[in-house]
Amino acid sequence: MEWKPDKSLQVPVYIQISDYFETRILNGEYPSGSSLPSERALAALLDVNRSTIISAYDQLNSLGIVKRVKGFGTVVTLQKNEEGNVKRVPNWEEYVKGGMRHLNDPITRQIHKIVGTDKPYLNFAIGELSPDLFPVKLMQEAHSQLELSQYLGYEHIQGNLRLRETISEHLRQYRHIPSTASSVLVTSGAQQALQLIIQCLLQPGDAIAIEDPSYCYSLPIFHSAGLRTYRLPVERNGIDPEQIVSLYKQHRIKMVFVNPIFHNPTGTTLSYERRKRLLEISTKYGIAIVEDDPYSLTSYDHDTRSTLKSMDQDGSVLYVSSLSKIVSSGLRIGWITGPQSVIQRLTDAKQQLDFGHSNIPQWIASQLLSSGELDNHLTKLRTGLLSKLELTVNALRAELGDEVRFQAPLGGIHLWCELPGEWDELKLFNLAIDNGVVFTPGSTLGSSSRRVRLTYSKVDDLLIPQGIRKFAEAFRSLNSATANKPR
Repeated sequence: MEWKPDKSLQVPVYIQISDYFETRILNGEYPSGSSLPSERALAALLDVNRSTIISAYDQLNSLGIVKRVKGFGTVVTLQKNEEGNVKRVPNWEEYVKGGMRHLNDPITRQIHKIVGTDKPYLNFAIGELSPDLFPVKLMQEAHSQLELSQYLGYEHIQGNLRLRETISEHLRQYRHIPSTASSVLVTSGAQQALQLIIQCLLQPGDAIAIEDPSYCYSLPIFHSAGLRTYRLPVERNGIDPEQIVSLYKQHRIKMVFVNPIFHNPTGTTLSYERRKRLLEISTKYGIAIVEDDPYSLTSYDHDTRSTLKSMDQDGSVLYVSSLSKIVSSGLRIGWITGPQSVIQRLTDAKQQLDFGHSNIPQWIASQLLSSGELDNHLTKLRTGLLSKLELTVNALRAELGDEVRFQAPLGGIHLWCELPGEWDELKLFNLAIDNGVVFTPGSTLGSSSRRVRLTYSKVDDLLIPQGIRKFAEAFRSLNSATANKPR
């Protein structure tokens, strides 16, 4: 080989090598099925490090013109059509590995794959309501009043005006949050709201704080955006706001993401004193707060917990909520309320993403939120969720006794459990699946692998004891296998 890379050029050496072989391959000098020189031999021939050759071959592999074959080396994969022209198929495997968005963790992907099948798994993993908790009659009435011809065009990108006015009144009446229609953005659930906030208000390298454990930890959007995340341990009374001060001084965090009322997954509520202190710290250091509030209306004792936004006198809080946990996850209705400049910025981004939310679900949501029967539905919802919690707790005690530890929540839909001993989380997960039960392992939420989240809102009341029994059987089977394992 007479050619050698020119190390004086600004073009990286591995790119020069990749370009050289790409040209030779396309010219037919290396036909499909032939092997390129070995990495060691080519490195010696070109007087470069072997790692440089590996990078060059990786580049060719990403272009879809070679592949690595064990025992054969790097093999050309180009083929010719009937006219003798080279066919170059896109290397979809490399595309899949690339992209700006990170994948969900493997267990989360497996959970969604399992619950998406038609097999009758007892689902303690997904945070949605069971059919008996849906306001079916209210939704049927809303549908019956729908004049379809009025709702077949584009809707206002910020959200249907009537719905935004209804949300504003709902926030004032039920959550004691002063708001106006112009300060509300309708989103496709709370998750899109979080995505918009991250994409529009933060930049790669920015530092943020999230709770640990936390639903936010399970969302790869934080890492996809290149953010530096720091964890705030959740205690019996929620996070300790003083840790935010320390994080700010060390890392200059810009934003804190919290779920202060009936927290997912622990079920805890940030104490009033800590909520007040969190707001004080926010205004002292200029740290923005994002409050995710899906559960505050599910209080089992019907006592109203003050949201951070209702206590916010300075505009430090962006408030995110949805109808998913109180009405229906299928409507995909969520919202953000905050300063109008922020809402306008997020609205502009939403226009780029989906040109506004579907208008028929917005009309139905407006009817539901303004219905005089909403209070009755919320009462039935709280009663139903409490019943499911009690069934879950009683079944756990009956099956595992004091071995399992938890703090029963006063609202929400999750039970955060600590199981005794040292055990393999993935093995328990797979054993439970074999038993027909799916749950959320603690590590997917950022915490210890000795924890599990049991979400009881989705499971039929009559099936909860059976599901917990099957879960307990899986745990006992795992412990038995561990105890009998030779040492």
